[in-house]
Amino acid sequence: MTFANDTAEALESGVFLSNSELEPDTLTTFDELVEFFDRFGYTGRRPVAEDLEAVRAIRAPLRRLFLSSRDDAVPQINAILAEQEAVPQLVRHGDSDWHIHATSEDRPLDERILVETAMAMTDVVRDDEMQRFSRCAMEDCEGVVLDLSRNRSRKYCTVTCTNRAAQAAFRARQSED
Repeated sequence: MTFANDTAEALESGVFLSNSELEPDTLTTFDELVEFFDRFGYTGRRPVAEDLEAVRAIRAPLRRLFLSSRDDAVPQINAILAEQEAVPQLVRHGDSDWHIHATSEDRPLDERILVETAMAMTDVVRDDEMQRFSRCAMEDCEGVVLDLSRNRSRKYCTVTCTNRAAQAAFRARQSED
């Protein structure tokens, strides 16, 4: 299953954000928030200083959503959409063709992230693809893994964990010799 670009982007940004609270916390400054906003191509009102704490506060709920079962995800998705008074509509901007937004671009960033993620998760649930989410395979990591690969082989949340696993495997092989 291949998701639409806007769905994949919303899932990737939500997972990145949820993993940012792991040690070391990578979302502690306003500059890091602006970097996140730019990296994931958010449109609309640029972040303001007040957005930082609000965005930091949604990381744990996003993490719970991503690691939920399909049936447990549905009430969380519905609650987000209801609380944010989401009204889906087709929009086109920049280089992006028609896609769905369900909140206005002048809303606070945390609300836009929640709504975009919830809308993306509706596709995940409808397509019965919750298995695309898992916990990182590194024993000491609690990161969320989003596996959008065709062969569904992704095990680690970041390149850092992938490299740590490769180093550990190398050391294990060396100790066998």
